[in-house]
Amino acid sequence: MNEEDQKVPLAVNAVIPEIQAIVTVIVEKMRQGGRLFYIGAGTSGRLGILDASECPPTFGVPHDLVIGLIAGGDDAIRKAVEFAEDSTTQAWIDLQNCGISKNDVVIGIAASGRTPYVVEGLNMCKSHGIVTGGISCNPQSPLVAIADFPIAVNVGPEFLTGSTRLKAGTAQKLILNMITTITMIQLGRVQDNKMIDMQLSNNKLVERGIIMLMDFGKITREKAIALINTHGSVREALKSLQ
Repeated sequence: MNEEDQKVPLAVNAVIPEIQAIVTVIVEKMRQGGRLFYIGAGTSGRLGILDASECPPTFGVPHDLVIGLIAGGDDAIRKAVEFAEDSTTQAWIDLQNCGISKNDVVIGIAASGRTPYVVEGLNMCKSHGIVTGGISCNPQSPLVAIADFPIAVNVGPEFLTGSTRLKAGTAQKLILNMITTITMIQLGRVQDNKMIDMQLSNNKLVERGIIMLMDFGKITREKAIALINTHGSVREALKSLQ
């Protein structure tokens, strides 16, 4: 099984140009006030929600800048909702409930590339002039065919036949990591590979912020602590030192 897993990074490496292409569009749209949406079902939907939920604490962005939607709604995050992925209309309803617009980008995630919730959701987006992307492990799938920016990562057969939570899920997670991380770097949310906009929401992160300030500002620990207490963020504390 581990031997199969080792093939995943190589498969992702082969689609880096496609990842770069959609990141360029996402950055452009976000600079114009747009957002990024993920739509998916099952494992794919959960991975989209995971990536979206990690952006605010990591990069200090609003919770509605990157949004993950899953077939079956929030209940499906923990427990499978039967036949939810077969809906051809619900994805567009979910997107409309979030105020989807032409400023946004919607990425459909489906290992098979055939999930109706995802495919028809992207079809509706395209009919409304919304930029679409698709992440699939099936190069010949409808999702790859309809997405403006398809990413078809070929991970090969699963160790357990049909279990897309394995290599397919790992590949999807790696790609999502790259999409949001590179996007946030290009938006200036990172400095010298440090998360200067991270939310200081626990003692570990506060300590990390103190160390960053000491490193960047060449200041004592006592002064770094005082600046964190005063400004509440690494970025604002750094500004005060300029």
